[in-house]
Amino acid sequence: MLQDYAPILLLIGLVAAFAVGNILLSELVGRQRRVVGKGDPYECGMQPVGNARMRLSIHFYLTAVLFILFDVEGIFLILWANAARAFNTPEFNAGGLIFTEVLIFVAMLAVALAFVWRKGGLEWDR
Repeated sequence: MLQDYAPILLLIGLVAAFAVGNILLSELVGRQRRVVGKGDPYECGMQPVGNARMRLSIHFYLTAVLFILFDVEGIFLILWANAARAFNTPEFNAGGLIFTEVLIFVAMLAVALAFVWRKGGLEWDR
């Protein structure tokens, strides 16, 4: 049974050995100069100003969460469209059922968006 996985395990081992070998080789052969500004972030040729650990506004996090939320919802809609195509056959006509499910899903999204909008979650100046 293990012989079936031998080529995959050999490939994984070779890739890991190659990666570790390249890292070790670059450490051994590469230049060892350490300069003061080596660890500083590169800011387009300008000197960095301020602390890199500054606090961001909560609106950036809200924007990221809303983007992920609507991105996942878009994926669900694409999957539903594929399911509707697969199940809409003469033997098993479920196109209307899937369309109703999509309408309920989109209605719930609209209610959630209206709730966030009404609570001021989309206001940037708040």
